Amino acid sequence: MFDRECFCGKGLHLVVTLDSADSGIFKLASVGTYLDALSSITDEMSLLERSNLIFLDKCLHEQWGLGQNVILNWCPESDGIDLLVVPHYAIAAYSKQMTSDYTDPERRATRPSEDFFKSLISGPRLLSTKQMDRVARLLGIERAHLMLRAPLAGGRAEQQIIEKMIKRYSITYVPCRAVALFDIVGFSLLSPFEQMTQLNSLSYSINSAQSRMLNKEIGIDFARSSTGDGFYLWNRDLSLDANVNLYHFMHLVLADNAIARRKADHNTVPKLRACFHMGSSYEFHQAEGLNPTLYNYIVGDVTVELARMIDRALPGQILVGEFSSELLLKNGTMSGDVTLESQLAGRSGSEVLIRELTLDRSLAPGLAVPRSGSCCESATVRRAGE
Repeated sequence: MFDRECFCGKGLHLVVTLDSADSGIFKLASVGTYLDALSSITDEMSLLERSNLIFLDKCLHEQWGLGQNVILNWCPESDGIDLLVVPHYAIAAYSKQMTSDYTDPERRATRPSEDFFKSLISGPRLLSTKQMDRVARLLGIERAHLMLRAPLAGGRAEQQIIEKMIKRYSITYVPCRAVALFDIVGFSLLSPFEQMTQLNSLSYSINSAQSRMLNKEIGIDFARSSTGDGFYLWNRDLSLDANVNLYHFMHLVLADNAIARRKADHNTVPKLRACFHMGSSYEFHQAEGLNPTLYNYIVGDVTVELARMIDRALPGQILVGEFSSELLLKNGTMSGDVTLESQLAGRSGSEVLIRELTLDRSLAPGLAVPRSGSCCESATVRRAGE
C-alpha cells in the first residue's frame, strides 16, 4: 500500500491511497479478463466450476514462475490436478544439436528423443495417470500436485479451458502450418511519421480483407505478429481449408493495398512484397507485465524460411515457397505426427494412411483444392513442369 499526491488546481492537493493488490501494475494474474475472453466456453459452466478455474489459473501462474518454468502436461486427480513442469532452459536439452554428453550414443540412448519431446507439446496436453508416470520417469522429473477448492467436474467445457490455460503457460509445437509475410519496401528510408502511417495503412488492409471474408461467411481465425516493417499472418486453424483461406486472404490484402496506393496523394500507403510458405513452428505467449498475453506468437522453420524468401523478393512481388506438408486429422493430430503412444511403446512413425495431393505452382493464382471428406491429405507444391 502506498500514497500518491496529486495536484488538483487552485492550490489543492489530493492524497490518494493505493493498494498494490488493486493496481494493474502489481496484479500477478489477470484471470478474470482471461476467462472473459473465453466466455463462449465458460458460459456453459456453473459458478462453482468457474471459481475453481480462476483459482487453478492463479496456481498455474505460480508454477510458471514469471517465465522460469514451462508447463508440459496435466491430468486430473481426486482432489485436484497433477502437472509436469520443467525449467524453460531444460527444453534445449532435447534438441538435436547438443554438446558432448548428447553426442555419446550410449548416453543418448538413455535420453528421450526430440520427437518424443515434440509429441508432448503438440496436440492435447491431457494425459492419463499411467502416461504421466511414464513421461515423468523418462524426463527425470516429479509430478507437481495442485489441490483445488473442489474436484474437477470432468466436463468437456472444463477440459477445453484447462487445455487453453496450460498452453498459455507453455510452448506448443505445430508440425506444419501456413504463414504469410507482408513486408513494406524501403521502410527504413521513411521518416518516423511515414513509417507510422504506412504501418497503419497495412493494418487497415489486413482488417478490411478479414472483414470481407467474414461477410462471405468464411470461418477464419487469423493471428498476426509484427516484424517491425511488416506482419506475419497465420490461421490458428490447421485444416486444409484454413491454409487455402490464408492464401486467398493474402491476395485480398494485396488487392486492398493496391487500390489504396492508386488513390493516395501522399506517401501514406506502403509498397509491399509478400511471401507464402508452410512449415513447422513453435507457439508461445509473450509476457505483458507479469502475465503471459492472451494471444500467441510463432517462431520456427516457417518464419526462418519466410525471412530468407522476403530478402530475395522484389518490390511488388509475391513468392510462394516449395513445401510438403501434413494436414490436421479429426483426432487433433497431424498426419505425419509421431504420437506419444508410439513413442512410449518404442515405435516410430505413424500408422496413418496418407493420400498425396500434388499442387502445381502454375495453378497458384487461382488455387483450388478439392475436398475429400475425412481423408487426410498431404500437399506437395512443385514447380510447373516437374
